[in-house]
Amino acid sequence: MALHALDWGIIVAYFVISLLIGLFVAKTSGKSVAEFFLSGRNMPWWLLGVSMVATTFSADTPNLVTDIVRNHGVSGNWAW
Repeated sequence: MALHALDWGIIVAYFVISLLIGLFVAKTSGKSVAEFFLSGRNMPWWLLGVSMVATTFSADTPNLVTDIVRNHGVSGNWAW
């Protein structure tokens, strides 16, 4: 199945937007250690929430959840 122009447009737009966000954030990330790791404690709540949700979609999370449920039952899933 070949990709159409719209498909390529979406892919290119994704990478361009990601690059622009990276360039914008890179200007402030190197000013201090606190700025780099904590973003100056100046992040909006919704961006922190999206970051937390994205973290739970990592490749190892399904394995972790499966192991927790296997060892402790479904209620063990509340531990994390």
